[in-house]
Amino acid sequence: MPDVGTLQVSLVSNRGKRPITDAAVEISSAGEPDKILEVLKTDLSGQTEVIELETPPLEYSMEPGLNQPYSEYNLKVTAPGFEPVEVSGSQMLSGQLALQNLSLEPTITETASYEVLAIGPHTLYGDYPPKIAESEVKDVQATGEVVLSRVVIPEYVIVHDGAVSDNTAKNYYVLYKDYIKNVASCEIYSTWPKETLKANILAIMSFTLNRVYTEWYRGKGKDFTITSSTAFDQKWINGKNTYHSISNVVDEIFNSYLSRPEVTQPILTQYCDGKKVSCPEFMSQWGSKALGDDGLSAIEILRYYYGEDMYINEAETISGVPASYPGYELTNGTSGPKVRQIQEQLNVIAGDYPLIPKIKVDGIYGPATANSVKVFQKIFHLPQTGVVDFATWYKISQIYVAVSRIAELT
Repeated sequence: MPDVGTLQVSLVSNRGKRPITDAAVEISSAGEPDKILEVLKTDLSGQTEVIELETPPLEYSMEPGLNQPYSEYNLKVTAPGFEPVEVSGSQMLSGQLALQNLSLEPTITETASYEVLAIGPHTLYGDYPPKIAESEVKDVQATGEVVLSRVVIPEYVIVHDGAVSDNTAKNYYVLYKDYIKNVASCEIYSTWPKETLKANILAIMSFTLNRVYTEWYRGKGKDFTITSSTAFDQKWINGKNTYHSISNVVDEIFNSYLSRPEVTQPILTQYCDGKKVSCPEFMSQWGSKALGDDGLSAIEILRYYYGEDMYINEAETISGVPASYPGYELTNGTSGPKVRQIQEQLNVIAGDYPLIPKIKVDGIYGPATANSVKVFQKIFHLPQTGVVDFATWYKISQIYVAVSRIAELT
C-alpha cells in the first residue's frame, strides 16, 4: 500500500480576510489532471474536510536521494462572487497535514478565467542557484543603510518574486508569519525532527529580520524587503502549501531571532542543503536533520554550525497587533482586562467565523471562554487546549485585526 498524507484547503476573501463558504475544490493528480479524485466544499469557516491522498514513502524525505519525496496535486477552486484559482503542484508528504491556504479576489467581470499558481519544486529536490555568500553582520555605518532603532517583528514583508535586478518581477505583501511558513515549507521537509525544524526556522527568521532591520534593499533604492531568489535570499513561492508541523513551530517562536554578543542586528544566518551545495561556514540542512536525529536541541544544532556564541533572542515589539502578550497563559480561573480583551476579540471574530461560540464579556476566564478558544484553535490549526498561550494570543490578534479592518483604519 502507498503512504498517505492529508490535505485541508482554507479559503478567505482577499478583501477583509473573511472565510469563503460553499466554494468547490476539485482535486486531481498532477500526473492525470483530467481525472478528478475528489470534489470538496468549504464550510462556515471557509475550510474543506481533511482528506487522505497518496504520497511516496516516508524514507524518501528522510535521506537525500534521487526519488521525489512528495506527490503533487492540482486544485481547482471556484466560489460564487470570486475569481477562480487553480493551484498546479500542491505538494504532499507522507504522514503530514498539508495546509493549502488561498485568498480569492472578488469577481470583477462576468467572464472570469482561472488564475494559475504554479508551484515549483522543493529546493532540496529541484535545482536552484546557490546562495551568494554575504557577511552575517552588515556594516551599516560604511554602507549608509537606514536602520531601525530596535528589532521589530513586522506585520508584513514585501517579497520581490525574482532576482534583485528583475524589474519585471511582481512584489507581494505577505504577512510575516505566513512568509516564514512558506519559506520553511520550500526549504526543509516537514517530516524532520521538531528540533531540526526549529533550528532551520530560527535561521530563516533571523535572516529575514536582518533584511528588515538593515532595510537592506531599501537602502539600495528598491521598494521591497526581500526577494524569492535563492541566490540572494530564501525560496518563497506564491501559493505554496504549508504544513501543520511547520506552522505550529512558527506560531510558537515567531518573535525569535539569532544574535551574537554585542551585535544589535539579527544575524544573517545563511544555509545550504549540504549535499548538492557545500557551504562549510553555513548551516547544512541535511546535516541539521542528522543532528536532530541524534537528539540535539535547536540551539545545539545552530551552535554546531555558527559557533558557541550564537544565542536565541526575542523581539520586544510585534507590529500590527492591538496589545502585547501579557507574559502568562490565560486559562480557567484567570481574570482581568487581558481576559476581557480576548473575549471581545473572539466575539468580533465569531461574526465571520460563526462556528466559534460568542461569549459573555466579563473578564472572567470560565468554561465558556475556554470552549470558544478551543473552537478557534481547531479552525486555525493550533493545539486544542482551550488555553490562550503565546501562539494562540497572537493568532487571535492577527485574525481580529484582519476581520475588523483595524490595520486599514490605522
